Amino acid sequence: MTKWKQLGTTVTQPPSGRPRHMTERGQSMLKRTVRRSCQLSAESIAKDLKTWCGLQISTTTVRRELHGMGFHGRAAASKPYITKCNAKRRMPWCKARRHWAL
Repeated sequence: MTKWKQLGTTVTQPPSGRPRHMTERGQSMLKRTVRRSCQLSAESIAKDLKTWCGLQISTTTVRRELHGMGFHGRAAASKPYITKCNAKRRMPWCKARRHWAL
């Protein structure tokens, strides 16, 4: 009723704002590319999408879309290796302090 009162019609109006560069097909190609090889840079992904889908998108758009999909560029935390000698010494230390309260 409000649409009829304001516009005088019930036809769906085109959305306001600039249309998106990435289509659903482009987003699925982007997701597939990242899952296949997570070591690629945004520049190489943009080039791949240009050759495969014909999408002319910038690296900023690639980063924004990946962030929206839940992909974030983070390095894994480095963990020190535990030698056999250190593991043998740690076990009695841990067992002696097993019932400690914080």
